[in-house]
Amino acid sequence: MANTKKKSEAKSVRSYLTLSFVAAAFVGLIVYGGVKEVSSALIWAGLTFIVSLVGIATLALSVKDDNSDPDQPKLK
Repeated sequence: MANTKKKSEAKSVRSYLTLSFVAAAFVGLIVYGGVKEVSSALIWAGLTFIVSLVGIATLALSVKDDNSDPDQPKLK
């Protein structure tokens, strides 16, 4: 029962986390370069990670899956 998830779902979760981590690292570096305080940079990076992860997941939920046959034309 543990392997009931599709591999595409695992890839999408990994890509969401990767994009959020990259955004958080970018913001953390920018804030650290500006204020030279590690605590402020970590707080901003954490907030950026959470906000971007929720935003990306919300946008992914709003997209409808395309279950049509790829061999058939979409317009008839």
